[in-house]
Amino acid sequence: MKIWIDDIRPIPEGYDVWIKRVDEAIDFISIHKDEISLLDLDHDAGDYFCYGGDYIKILDWMEEEGISIPISIHSGNPYGVQRMWQIIKHCGWKYVESPDEYTLDVIL
Repeated sequence: MKIWIDDIRPIPEGYDVWIKRVDEAIDFISIHKDEISLLDLDHDAGDYFCYGGDYIKILDWMEEEGISIPISIHSGNPYGVQRMWQIIKHCGWKYVESPDEYTLDVIL
């Protein structure tokens, strides 16, 4: 199951679930972690920030819980992307490129 985590970009074709809030993402991953083949995350949660912060908090939580799921990042926030990339590298998680229409604005 491919999960799209973003506040405003619509879910691309081929993805199964669109989640906009950190708290809902954590709940969903907790229940379905063995069924998830990809988490594709933005960094900035925008209007949904009040529900758990920016989406990097999902990676922080996954690290604390020892959960490893392949990750993609599709954010235009260069600082946020670098911070997320540091967590991915530190944890040894698999990184997967995002769909072409949502390519990163920064080089990892």
